[in-house]
Amino acid sequence: MIERIPPRSGAAFELPRGSALTVYDPEGMQVSDLVAYSANDIREVISNGRTFDYEETIRLTSGNRLWSNRSRVMLTIEQDTVGCHDFLLTPCSVDTFRHFYPDKPEHRGCFGNLAAALAPYGVEPDAIPTAFNLFMNVPVDTSGSVSVLPPPSQAGDHIVLRAKMDLIIGLTACSAYASNGGSFKPIDYRIDTAA
Repeated sequence: MIERIPPRSGAAFELPRGSALTVYDPEGMQVSDLVAYSANDIREVISNGRTFDYEETIRLTSGNRLWSNRSRVMLTIEQDTVGCHDFLLTPCSVDTFRHFYPDKPEHRGCFGNLAAALAPYGVEPDAIPTAFNLFMNVPVDTSGSVSVLPPPSQAGDHIVLRAKMDLIIGLTACSAYASNGGSFKPIDYRIDTAA
């Protein structure tokens, strides 16, 4: 069954080892922040630094693995119709809105949405790491400067990730203006449990 995350909100759920998580951009040009924790010890968390180190790339797509801070594989990317994701930038927050959008209404952003969704699992805000930002377009130029461009995802694009351990997942429909080309849409996801 496909579940929907409404625009500018988030969800958290358990993902058993061996299960596949498919995240869809149902309308196109919408980012989704993903974080993962070991269900057996939430101090073990997804790590962009470990992932970049072991995968030897910042451009993660089909065939790549997402690693924990304890150097264990948490997820593998099995399918990817977009091939453009970000693992450099932190989840947007109230402070993000104050910094980049001082003329816009403040919003708790993905950080606040993740904190609220993950609280029942015992995850405190300070334990929220840099998210794997699905469909987010963050080019890095030759000088090292980064920019945030509209996502290239089109309606129906998706990514499939396979759990390599029992996980708790936090997932959002991103709230930041630049990340989503100035508009906000839902994110859909489906869990297929291992047989």
